[in-house]
Amino acid sequence: MQAVTNNEVRSLTPGRFTRRVFNPFVAWLVRRGISIRGSRQLAVRGRTSGEWRTTPVNPMAFEGERYLVAPRGNVQWVRNIRVSGGGELRLGRVTEAFTITELPDDVKAPLLREYVRRWKAEVGQFFENIDANSTDEEFLAIAPGFPVFRISS
Repeated sequence: MQAVTNNEVRSLTPGRFTRRVFNPFVAWLVRRGISIRGSRQLAVRGRTSGEWRTTPVNPMAFEGERYLVAPRGNVQWVRNIRVSGGGELRLGRVTEAFTITELPDDVKAPLLREYVRRWKAEVGQFFENIDANSTDEEFLAIAPGFPVFRISS
């Protein structure tokens, strides 16, 4: 995992195993309609090419709304979805088009806490020294590095 960070941008590139084995395996399952704990394939248009780009994601339902959290920060799908304003969530042959609203940092704490609680085994490494029992202040301190989007159909 390679980090590219500065005071305003946090972006962690997946390691070789994730890029070459884990993500392709999850994507293969999702294309066949098999979801692991709610996983979907996110499809979003490239911000310069206009071509569809895909990656596995874990959409999260929380208090009657659905969200996408970017545990690796300002990665390519985040940059693309900010420009496109939405995309598709795919599971097998079922495709759901959606739009997004990016959330401000001051409302992310309960969402990040729930995300860590649900997927700590998968994404906990990206939340250094943070777990579901961390304080709101600790979550607010890391919020700028974790984009969160509300999904609207």
